[in-house]
Amino acid sequence: MAWPEPPRDVRDAAALDTLPKLLRRNAERHPRAIAQREKEFGIWIAYDWASVERHVSRMAAGLVTLGLEPGDVVALIGDNRPEWVWGEVAAHACRAMSLGVYRDALEDEVRYLFGHAEPKIVVAEDEEQVDKLLALGDAIASVTTIVYTDDRGMRKYDDPRLLSITALEEKGRERLAGTADAWAKMVEATHADDVAILCTTSGTTSRPKLAMWTSRAFLGHVATYLTADPRGAGDEYVAVLPLSWVMEQIYSVGWNLLARMTVNFVEDEATTMHDLREIGPTFVLFSPRVWESVAADIRARIMDTSRWKRAIYRWGVDRGMAAAARGRRSALADALLFRHLRDRLGFSRLTSAATGGAAMGPDTFRFFEAMGVPLKQLYGQTEALGAHTIHKTGEVDNETVGYPMPGVALAIRDPDPEGLGEILVQHPHMMSGYYRNEDDSAASFADGWFQTGDAGYLTERRQLVVIDRVKDLATTSRGVRFSPQFIENKLKFSTYVAEAVILGKDRPYLAAMICFRYPILAKWAEERRLSFTTYSDLASRREVYDVLRAEVERVNATLPEQQRIAKFLLLYKELDADDGELTRTKKVRRGFIAEKYADIIETIYSGADSVHVDTVIHFQDGSRQRVVADLAIETLIDVRPEAREAEAAE
Repeated sequence: MAWPEPPRDVRDAAALDTLPKLLRRNAERHPRAIAQREKEFGIWIAYDWASVERHVSRMAAGLVTLGLEPGDVVALIGDNRPEWVWGEVAAHACRAMSLGVYRDALEDEVRYLFGHAEPKIVVAEDEEQVDKLLALGDAIASVTTIVYTDDRGMRKYDDPRLLSITALEEKGRERLAGTADAWAKMVEATHADDVAILCTTSGTTSRPKLAMWTSRAFLGHVATYLTADPRGAGDEYVAVLPLSWVMEQIYSVGWNLLARMTVNFVEDEATTMHDLREIGPTFVLFSPRVWESVAADIRARIMDTSRWKRAIYRWGVDRGMAAAARGRRSALADALLFRHLRDRLGFSRLTSAATGGAAMGPDTFRFFEAMGVPLKQLYGQTEALGAHTIHKTGEVDNETVGYPMPGVALAIRDPDPEGLGEILVQHPHMMSGYYRNEDDSAASFADGWFQTGDAGYLTERRQLVVIDRVKDLATTSRGVRFSPQFIENKLKFSTYVAEAVILGKDRPYLAAMICFRYPILAKWAEERRLSFTTYSDLASRREVYDVLRAEVERVNATLPEQQRIAKFLLLYKELDADDGELTRTKKVRRGFIAEKYADIIETIYSGADSVHVDTVIHFQDGSRQRVVADLAIETLIDVRPEAREAEAAE
């Protein structure tokens, strides 16, 4: 099946090679069409293309008055907001580079990124982000101006670097009024081969690097993606994932400007699902962690319903997933269950949905397939400008991440007898390299191919299967090869499992450290009148261990005997990106975890029944909690030498 043709409007717009040029085209041809919406105080505020251009042009001219020059860096930090996109495009109009920073980045992370990129101007959303920046003091000496977009709580500051976005736009308005065609000249001066975007890599093994994208590469790959999954001016999208992430850049910036897909910004993270239902998007992208959370929330809510409704849910899910396994849909299950679920979630108008950024378990994928969500997996890297494989409509295989997009070449380096090896990728729109890091830039490519570091293979139909990071594929001391990520994803389909870390490399058997979903287990415990105070307290309860044991045994039943989890414990805290245990895109940082929890891991394999913990947890608000506990080590498979000898004799 060939890739479809992108919409004609997209083909015409593709000749424009910078974001400011696309914005000017949209404002001239479609001035009253809605470009963006933002929810504030419960009301959706719409911005048409003419108003977006007005804001961007004034910001760009204002940035020039602040001394921004070509080649400088403008950093943006905060929640997903229209002002973020305006600031990014305004920076490009000045031939400067934009750098997105995750809103929850800690001071140390900001210090590192700013020390490396040396931004001259920062667009910060609110008081929280301004506090973070001012606390860094001379550590971010390159910053001359901090533009804030939300003035609540800002009156107490007197730092001369602070400037409101209103004041910035007023500076720009005055500058534009004094020179004829000033904005048009700025736009025409932008160049496709200028580096426009610095995008942070995930940083699973070390500090994140900054991938450099030219305007030509960024928009070229956006157009390629629109060929693989066409979008247009009639499409509605809700921006959920951070704008600093590569894929949110593709959708909220690239597709917004090139395809004129309307982008909607939710009021708050807590209102996301409610806002989704109000908009009724035609396309969504969630990370696997978000899809897993949605599925878990559905199952948690079903727990609160009547016995009759729970029975209908179980019947509908079983029937729907059985049909999905055959590539079909159950009309009866859809009528009685799934149609109502789609409506409650805001998924009724979806024509396409995607997941990427990490692997998703087949069980979770099949659940949404059964629900009638047109879900596709995609795969890519920041260095390759995001996704470069995706499922074709009608050819969705939930065990693969789809086909290479048009113009993308894949290769498998050093495949084993089963075809498994390192995935290499090549296409015309790759990054230019890592910013101020020539050594890693050169090392990341081999004969023009980007070395992804991921292990996978191509099926007979040339769909790509991704197994795990090459460095994370492991072998036990008994020679059993396994993929930690594969088993972890199976565990996380459970309503109760938030995160899991599979152990076993160079060990005699597999074990797991598990973090449960606290809101769901807390609710479960309250219904059973089990007393507890904190996550750590709940993690020590025998009843909770029994619940998680059942989930691990369910997963073990689907695994080869030698790859089953022999022991597990419930960690005393949830894994957190702020503690360095996860990346900002919620990927497990295995090396860091292996070092931080080395004592616990050693005790698991020592044959002990429990691990004594005496530590202090530091919270983002500055508070601390001391945890003193004995974590039980649950044994599911007898791994004592005598037991193994008896098993071998049988």
